[in-house]
Amino acid sequence: MSRVHIEVIAVGKLKERYWTEALREYQKRLSAYVDLSIHEVPDEPAPETMSAAEQMQVLQREAEKIDRLLRPRDGIVLLDIQGKPYSSEQWSQTYSDLLGEAYGRLVFIIGGSNGVHPDLKKRARVRWSFGPLTLPHQLARVVLLEQLYRGIRIMRGEPYHK
Repeated sequence: MSRVHIEVIAVGKLKERYWTEALREYQKRLSAYVDLSIHEVPDEPAPETMSAAEQMQVLQREAEKIDRLLRPRDGIVLLDIQGKPYSSEQWSQTYSDLLGEAYGRLVFIIGGSNGVHPDLKKRARVRWSFGPLTLPHQLARVVLLEQLYRGIRIMRGEPYHK
C-alpha cells in the first residue's frame, strides 16, 4: 500500500515559537505513517466592522488562494465549527473510510478568522468540528495534527493514551 499524502491548508501564518514547536513534534510523529505537507495562505485584511458583503469578499479571496492548491481528486476535510464532532475512535473510522475512497490525497482546510466561503463548504467530503468552542486557528492546527496521529494509531491497533 502506498503512503497516504496529507495536505493541510491553513489561512494565516503561525508566528509563535510554541505553536511551531508543537506542530513540528506532530509532523515528526506523523512522518512514520503519512507524507504530510502544510501550506499557509495569507489571510485577507478584515476589519472588525465589515458588512456581510465585505466579509463575503474576504472569504472569496481566501477561497481563491486555497483553490489554487487543490486538485480534482482531493478528498477535502474542512474544519468547521458547524461540522460533525467525532470522538477519537469515530474520527479514526472516518479516516479509514476516507482512505478507502481512493482519493489522490486528503486535504484538511483550516479557514481564517471569518470562516470559509460557502463554495468550499460544499466541496468538502467531511466537515469536522472540534466541538462548539472556538479555538484560535494556531491551536486548531495543533489539535488537527494530534487527532490525525491519534486516529492513525487507533486504526492500526497501536497503543495511544485515552
